Amino acid sequence: MQYRMKTHQLSEEQIHQLLGCSQTGSLATLNSDGTPYIIPIHFVYYKNAIFAHGLPKGKKIDNISNDARVGFCVYEMEKLLLDPNGNPCNTNTEYESVIISGIAKLVDNIEEKSSVLKEIVKKYTPHLVNSELPNNMVKGTAVIRIDLTEITGKYYK
Repeated sequence: MQYRMKTHQLSEEQIHQLLGCSQTGSLATLNSDGTPYIIPIHFVYYKNAIFAHGLPKGKKIDNISNDARVGFCVYEMEKLLLDPNGNPCNTNTEYESVIISGIAKLVDNIEEKSSVLKEIVKKYTPHLVNSELPNNMVKGTAVIRIDLTEITGKYYK
């Protein structure tokens, strides 16, 4: 383990807080040739899993169907920490990050999809939280669940 991972670990509570407030994350899937495919996504951390939604077809869905192993990352940069003597090599960053390895799958259960989509509405458009989600929209939206196999968080201040 890196030195900074030993001395600058986020607590479980801090990890959950960062996952709850971060607006975007990066999802890494594997292309059929084994190369990585990384995309920014909106997500919600709910019931100890990461959930994302989107169109039911596309590269992300194809990749998950072929290989369910994924990586996920959120990162919040606060500011640069400049060296008082002006040495550019001693510039650092105040940040928090969470790195996740997991197994992704498409959610088929309509009740679970609806529940997740309501959580996404609550996070991103809270003013619409009491709006009804049309059943055809729920059915036609792909919901991806990422079950966490490994999770780490670190910070630097």
